[in-house]
Amino acid sequence: MTDAMQHNAHILYIDDDAGICRLVEKALVKKGHRVSLAHDISTAFEILNHERIDAIGLDYILPGHAGFDVFELLKKRTNCPPIVYVTGSDDINVALEALRIGASDFVVKDIKGHFLTMLDRAFRTAIERMRLEQAKNQAEQDMRETNARLEQLNAKQILLLREMNHRIGNSLQLITSMIRMQALATQNKEIQQVLHQAIERIIAVAQVHQRLYTTDDVQFVQLRPYISQILTDHQITADVQGCSLNVEVIEARLDTDRAISLGIVVTELVTNALRHAYPNHSGPIRVQLSECDEASLRLVVEDEGIGLPSERKSPSIGSRIVDGMAKRLGSTLETEPRTTGTRFVLKFPKSNAPATET
Repeated sequence: MTDAMQHNAHILYIDDDAGICRLVEKALVKKGHRVSLAHDISTAFEILNHERIDAIGLDYILPGHAGFDVFELLKKRTNCPPIVYVTGSDDINVALEALRIGASDFVVKDIKGHFLTMLDRAFRTAIERMRLEQAKNQAEQDMRETNARLEQLNAKQILLLREMNHRIGNSLQLITSMIRMQALATQNKEIQQVLHQAIERIIAVAQVHQRLYTTDDVQFVQLRPYISQILTDHQITADVQGCSLNVEVIEARLDTDRAISLGIVVTELVTNALRHAYPNHSGPIRVQLSECDEASLRLVVEDEGIGLPSERKSPSIGSRIVDGMAKRLGSTLETEPRTTGTRFVLKFPKSNAPATET
């Protein structure tokens, strides 16, 4: 508080001793304060009802009131100014009790009037403390209101994102239905196969959006339910073909974009195994997602089928898609040697950081 603010303070001094009141008024006015005097509690309340008071000086003993009765009456008022107790008693217990019940300070009167300087200082300190407390409370209130507005904006943003993802998911389902209808309308097996592959890739993306608008976290996707849901349709296909699809996925999460890439990789590899691993359409296909170390995950898709052809043709669309998605995950797809079957391994970092080459 500046000196100008301190000197403009309005003090209400309550004391039944008219001589003391005049002495206090003279000293405080000389210090730059404005002073109102009250010799009894009714006059004090009348002043408080009509004047803006910055601090109150209160004599400990007033006619018709005992001890701290007047203090309790004053403190019940809304926005009561800070109260400085003024007492002629040198009993330290009176001062301690005054502070305990909420007085800002206390001053002991003396015959020579030395207490007047201390009274001025007590008022200045009490007013400064009150203003700092008010500023603190206002800052906290502003902070609460700001946080509330931010929470409202965040909630609104989440709702908008969910609505957007819901609409995207519906659009993807519509596209899937149209492609499926087109596949049913053609008798060309190759065209049907291409269209069904397109459907499976769209479903992998659609599953992410379904997870986004049905969970509270729109930035990350929980991998266990996500991959399990992606492979649900493949499980039906595997049952029809006589293959067994075994899925083991740990509890982990990825950011949305990388989860889409992982989902497409899983879809492509499982679809490839269902189509090419077993000529007699019977055998196991295993999908495993585990933790490689603290910073990376490990996807394994394997079968016990006929293995990869000895002479590889030019990369198919599916292979190029898998390689592209693996690169987005910061990794490359590896094929581990096996005596029978095929084993694909993809090690990739949990975060967006590029994979470290070894």
